[in-house]
Amino acid sequence: MRRLDRRGAIAFVDVSGGGACPLDRAAMLARLHAREEGGPLVSGAEAFAAMWRAIPVLRPLGELARNRLILAALERLYLGFLRIRPRLQRWLTRRAARA
Repeated sequence: MRRLDRRGAIAFVDVSGGGACPLDRAAMLARLHAREEGGPLVSGAEAFAAMWRAIPVLRPLGELARNRLILAALERLYLGFLRIRPRLQRWLTRRAARA
């Protein structure tokens, strides 16, 4: 996402270290969170859609996600990803250690 954000429209914040968290740190680490300018803090697929809207090449996907049915389907996909994320992280860590 950072590579696609050539205009620097997204302010990425690492909540894994010290610093202030708007929510419980564990909740922030469990799911992706985002806030569009002047909007509420959102999480999951809705946070991805907010980021997509900030990147011109992905903006059409973000606009599609404003539809509640599409957003619900994306949220189901995101929940599926969250189930495999720990295994994926372990695999990537092992792969990086071998390189």
